[in-house]
Amino acid sequence: MSQQSAEQGFRPPQQARSRESLQKVLAAAEHVLAERGIEEFTVAAVAEQAGMSVGAIYRRFSGKDQLLYAVKDQLLGQLETGVGEALRSPAPGLSGVVGAFAHALARTFARHDRIFPELLDGQRAEGRERGLQALAAIQDVFVEAVRPCREEIRRPDRARVIRMAARTMIGSCVHRAATCRFWSDGLTWTAWATETTELVLAYLVSPEDPETPRPV
Repeated sequence: MSQQSAEQGFRPPQQARSRESLQKVLAAAEHVLAERGIEEFTVAAVAEQAGMSVGAIYRRFSGKDQLLYAVKDQLLGQLETGVGEALRSPAPGLSGVVGAFAHALARTFARHDRIFPELLDGQRAEGRERGLQALAAIQDVFVEAVRPCREEIRRPDRARVIRMAARTMIGSCVHRAATCRFWSDGLTWTAWATETTELVLAYLVSPEDPETPRPV
């Protein structure tokens, strides 16, 4: 879990048995969110799903809000780790980096897309801050990974268009995860990543129209 998770009042356990217990609680919390939604998400429901006492949950978390934060923190940590690993050794060239980034985003959200809308509905200000922190971190990883391929980009102001590409992919992914249960695009997450890769590459490698107004 992140350093910010400790600031929310819970700390990653040090002993193996405690770590296993925590993962059991978080898995149960995800299940309750996915099956019942935020309105029926309670400590009692999570305890029942985990096969634990309510008191055992409260010994680790102060209540529902802190438990929700822990679930979101774990998801975002997996996103950061997945993107970092994918961009450590992507396929060669700009297409390899963009494709690795898009598919890493897709893999994480494919595993959690049933709970993401519920996490958004239930998040507090500190949850939004943690989310923005994670998105900024993976954008920075993408920018650094693209650096060796910058010469393939045909648009001026490469730093700006690289950030634009990163934010577009991230924003599209988050929006899809938040809405796909209610507004399906008919794609698998793998297909979404492939299509998004092609869109972003077309933007990066096509020369800018000289008559297009430049951003101020």
